[in-house]
Amino acid sequence: MFELPIPDYIQLIADHLQMKATQVRAAIQLFDEGNTIPFIARYRKEMTGELDENQLRDIASRYESEQSLYGRKCDVLRLLEEHGAFADDTTAAQLAKSVEAAQTITEVDDIYRPFRPKRKTRASVAKARGLEPLTQWLKAASKATQGEKVDEQAVLAYASQFVSEEKEVASALEALQGAADIFAEEVADDAQSRKWVRDSTFRQGTLQSVAANPDAESVYEAYYAFSERIAKAAPHRILAMNRGEREEFLKLTIIAPQEDILQYLLRRHVPKARAGVGQVNYAAQVLADAVSDGYKRLLAPAIERDIRGELTEKAEAHAIQIFGENLRNLLMQPPLRGRNVLGVDPAYRTGCKLAVVDDTGKMLEVAVIYPTPPQSKVEEAKAVILRLIAKYDIGLISIGNGTASRETEAFIAECVRLVKASEDKTVPYVIVSEAGASVYSASPLAGEEFPDLDVSERSAISIARRIQDPLAELVKIDPKSVGVGQYQHDVTQKKLDEQLGAVVETAVNQVGVDVNTASASLLSYVAGLNKTVARKLVEFREQNGRFPSRKTLAKVPRLGPKTLEQCVGFLRVLDGDEVLDATPIHPESYTAVALLIKQAGGDKTLLANAERRKAWIQEMRSIPPETLSLQTGIGVPTLRDILDALEQPGRDPREDVPAPVLRTDVLKLEDLEVGMVLTGTIRNVVDFGAFVDVGVKNDGLVHISQLSNQFVKHPMDVVAVGDIVKVRVMQIDLQKQRLGLTMKGLEHEPAPARV
Repeated sequence: MFELPIPDYIQLIADHLQMKATQVRAAIQLFDEGNTIPFIARYRKEMTGELDENQLRDIASRYESEQSLYGRKCDVLRLLEEHGAFADDTTAAQLAKSVEAAQTITEVDDIYRPFRPKRKTRASVAKARGLEPLTQWLKAASKATQGEKVDEQAVLAYASQFVSEEKEVASALEALQGAADIFAEEVADDAQSRKWVRDSTFRQGTLQSVAANPDAESVYEAYYAFSERIAKAAPHRILAMNRGEREEFLKLTIIAPQEDILQYLLRRHVPKARAGVGQVNYAAQVLADAVSDGYKRLLAPAIERDIRGELTEKAEAHAIQIFGENLRNLLMQPPLRGRNVLGVDPAYRTGCKLAVVDDTGKMLEVAVIYPTPPQSKVEEAKAVILRLIAKYDIGLISIGNGTASRETEAFIAECVRLVKASEDKTVPYVIVSEAGASVYSASPLAGEEFPDLDVSERSAISIARRIQDPLAELVKIDPKSVGVGQYQHDVTQKKLDEQLGAVVETAVNQVGVDVNTASASLLSYVAGLNKTVARKLVEFREQNGRFPSRKTLAKVPRLGPKTLEQCVGFLRVLDGDEVLDATPIHPESYTAVALLIKQAGGDKTLLANAERRKAWIQEMRSIPPETLSLQTGIGVPTLRDILDALEQPGRDPREDVPAPVLRTDVLKLEDLEVGMVLTGTIRNVVDFGAFVDVGVKNDGLVHISQLSNQFVKHPMDVVAVGDIVKVRVMQIDLQKQRLGLTMKGLEHEPAPARV
């Protein structure tokens, strides 16, 4: 068997990702040793040259892809040998060289295609009837010089030799048709032809969409007569048309540059074929017709499937990336701590569910009111709200944005006015996305947390908590259900789950987790931990009390040394035995901190004194990092991280993000006028624009063309979920309840970059 040399994965990946080979080698070595990506990105910067999490994930993904490609090449070479494709050493070497040079699995499969066992086809039937020699004769005859006579009569005379009652070949014409079928399949299976036709179709072809039923009303009417160059097809349109096709509103086809393709195939496979009357070489004409048949019947449909698959794969990858960016920005919204919150889950018939939680998220009371139709018990509901505000010193009301949200908002706004008038106390409210709250409420996790509450009451608690600490609450929900995606149900769910899991993991580990208060759901996203170990950690805490230090974590069952190494730097112990346990500094660097302090002639007590600590850090920063590194033996990146962590101990990176807009009065679509300038919050970013909550029932759309006076390649270049923006009303459609907005001419500072 031909042995394929193992490729130089390190250099391949380095070239593709434009990184140093040393960085890639270090990353792969760390992966192979069982280190997690967050741990490597944070605590192994010296080894990787400070690669961030995204770069490390790119390396891991490319490494997996290259290994898959190599594995497929080895499989194909084995199969080629098993199927007798290596007739001689020359053929074997040529096939092996072609397989080794292939850049994609598709190219590898194209090489294998002619040798792959097939189900019954017209060509296989013709081969079974013994017509392969006739195909070979036609190929040789098609190359005859002009002086040689290969007219129709001569071809039919030769083909008549293959007429056989036993083999079910009734005539010379039938024999020719079978030989042509064999040749048509050869053309369709030729690897070089498939690559050329695929590339040509992708570059020059168009994707066409038409209505399955032009009279049918649907959300896909924009695609009832639509075409777009394949090379420029927008990802969100691909996914929209795919869905329309699945729902049988649309029919999609690829229009290829057929004439150019046929000319190429003729040049490659029947170079002496000539079209037109008076054809001298009839064998060439038969094969030319077979080329056309092979393209239209076999090759074109296969290429269309390939291209549609590639377009969908790229569109899915783009949609998953957009979802991931939106999810990261949503998770990194700033927490509003230090307030008792009243959560309100709006509804009509079943009433609005209420939940009061204290400033730590502990549930204090639940209730239900009926201020909305059909009951409309407004006065009774007011009494309940006013009682809860007074009893629990409510500092903020959090209203879900689902059914009956705006009617409930109007009711809450009236209650807020009453409190202001009677007590001169302002209790603001905020509209929060309740996406996923119902999913969480019905989950086993919510059942464990609140076994005595019904689903809707749990939902109100989630709505209250997600304004206090969005990250801690949203990690309990399937990321697909948080309401910031684009066509998330139309993409490969396994890939989506992997990407969104990585996004949540990144956010959790960047913020860090208080090990003495975190839920098992939150802990399960900490580097190195899984759901089982996270539950064990919580059980240990419940049985033994709070963790006094990071060292105590070693006593948790199933939390072995390697796992502890990976997770401990992301777990915080506040007000514990060791002051450094409250920082993102890894315990492996504690001796380095002591060495740094010793350099300044002090001891660890200076860390507890803000003024002394500040002066010491200034002193350390005055020394060139390289010099300090040589003096202490600590790498420059680690030195920088240590000083940053000690300069602002307990700092939450989410503090850099603008806080949500708090309101005290309600706004209706009917209250708006064209030209009015409003402040709103970006709720979702998609390929064609951004949806903004300005306080009315439905979010308004800022189309990509209205995001800036400058050209915008993608909305995410300008805005992100959670950004607070100023917008001007452009269009108001009361019938469809739609609001068109613009940001042109209005200042907007994008939120700080999020990890």
